[in-house]
Amino acid sequence: MIMRVIRILEKRMAPLLQVRDLTVRFDTMDGVVHAVSGVSYDLAAGETLAVVGESGSGKSVHVLAMMGLIPKPPGRIAGGQALFEGRDLLTLPEKEMRALRGGKIGMIFQDPMSSLNPVLTVGFQIVESLRKHIGLSKSAAWKRAAELLDLVGIAEPHRRVKQYPHQFSGGMRQRAMIAIGIACEPKLLIADEPTTALDVTVQAQILDLVRKLRKQLGMAVIWITHDMGVVAGIADNVQVMYGGRIQERGPVRAVFRDTRSAYTWGLLQSLPDHDAPAAAGVAGAHRLVQIPGYPPDMLRPPLGDPFAPRNRYATERCLTEVPPLVQAEGAAPGHLVAAWYDLRQVRATQGAALHGATA
Repeated sequence: MIMRVIRILEKRMAPLLQVRDLTVRFDTMDGVVHAVSGVSYDLAAGETLAVVGESGSGKSVHVLAMMGLIPKPPGRIAGGQALFEGRDLLTLPEKEMRALRGGKIGMIFQDPMSSLNPVLTVGFQIVESLRKHIGLSKSAAWKRAAELLDLVGIAEPHRRVKQYPHQFSGGMRQRAMIAIGIACEPKLLIADEPTTALDVTVQAQILDLVRKLRKQLGMAVIWITHDMGVVAGIADNVQVMYGGRIQERGPVRAVFRDTRSAYTWGLLQSLPDHDAPAAAGVAGAHRLVQIPGYPPDMLRPPLGDPFAPRNRYATERCLTEVPPLVQAEGAAPGHLVAAWYDLRQVRATQGAALHGATA
């Protein structure tokens, strides 16, 4: 009896999602693209994790690979595990994956116009998920679809539920995608750059909506973005990726205030300072920092740290050996970094901000 209770408690305390050494490759005519290499992390129930990085960093590919949504071929899982409630998503039969997608795991994609079926009403696309995963009757599903549109802030939901995607504005289509994603009250919601194409006002509304829904439904969220400004407003933890690897991971406040990766620092310094004078040449004016160089060619990935060729603080070891992702010395618990250099020490020694010499 005691052992049974212990097993139940251990199951409840275990992370909702455990990713271990996930490796994704694409076989092309030009060679093998090393899209994701050895990504590992945990996601707790109710946690919001922001995954940040520039295009080609592997942030979207690693999630799509977990969900079985990369084309095979050319894509393939070259190694690793993705345990969701103890089950490895990478080895589940397609029938079981279809049951999870839209059920326990909801997804929101970047472009709702290409994700929504243009020849089906928005309501039908919500109803389809409700009937398949929850087993609601037709009338109950349509009633719930209208309730979901109302929940995500769409006015006149009983009328809108019968309309087609082209009759919705961009912000409304994204809200409809969120309604589909949360229809079955998933334990995990994956949002792949859902606000990138929206104006800042609608973006703020969507962020506020997701925060409220997360609190209301108690779901975990993986929010994929390239915008560090969005991270501060929505996430508990942030994971910075570059060249298919995790460069830094930890609580948002710790990573922003005590940055340990040169790449993360470069992203933060590229954000505009709205409090600084705007005119060039004005004393104290903030000049945006540009990270020099180009992203690595993942057909021929660097031997060491993928960011080393663009990092003014890189050591000889950075160029030849991949640094492990470990707890940063003197940092908050759970603040991890993959670096052979000590960013705080070298910046203090050189007495200049990252890339200041090339700005």
